[in-house]
Amino acid sequence: MNALAVVLTALQTAIANPLPAPNIPFSVGEKFDYTAKMGMLKLGSATIEVVSIDTVRGVPAWYFRFGLAGGMAIFKINSTLESWTSLEDFHSLRFRRDSKENSKRYFREYEIFPDSGYYRQRQAAATTPTTAEPLDDASLLYFIRITPLVVGQSYKLARHFMPEVNPIVVTVLERETVTLPDGSRIPALVINPVVGKESGLFSKRADARIWITDDARRIPVQIRSSQPWGTITMRLDKMTAGTAAR
Repeated sequence: MNALAVVLTALQTAIANPLPAPNIPFSVGEKFDYTAKMGMLKLGSATIEVVSIDTVRGVPAWYFRFGLAGGMAIFKINSTLESWTSLEDFHSLRFRRDSKENSKRYFREYEIFPDSGYYRQRQAAATTPTTAEPLDDASLLYFIRITPLVVGQSYKLARHFMPEVNPIVVTVLERETVTLPDGSRIPALVINPVVGKESGLFSKRADARIWITDDARRIPVQIRSSQPWGTITMRLDKMTAGTAAR
């Protein structure tokens, strides 16, 4: 076998058997199930999951989905966030928000074109400039999970796909010990993410907190967010591991 044939064989082997990325703590099939409470009252349930690796305009992408469903006698909520984020550079390519609070529904879907520098709302002809490395409200949590963080540090990011929402500010407040569903106790970073000012799970007004385990798994154990109608706390009660590391 000549030298060129050896090189080609090696390249084909590398493409067929790619090495896993060392800094990706999640994989397809990973799912976190939460109990959602408002104060001491059970509100419902929430899920955060890596549904699949999909393709958006020919680009391989993570498909992330967040869900929250529940309510009480005078208030009902059913909300889903979906994100398609590129495997190669972790840029948001598509984002969908479908939320219903009582009888009021809010649905928006956006196609995001990082290479062209714009995004477009579904069924709209007009385009709007986007950031160079866009993230959306759902992909942000996964970005936090793959980013090294230091207690006491604040990170300012101009990365939300809607430029007027920026900056995203991620502050690592402290380290606490948390309990996982299996009863084990482990250190976790307490993070205050701020995305926007007025509304949303991680808006400035929400004064949100995320507890993420300070280990290689970076598990989001608890999420707390203050909304106009009450403070939601989502506590992890079941974990499903992904099928394989990427």
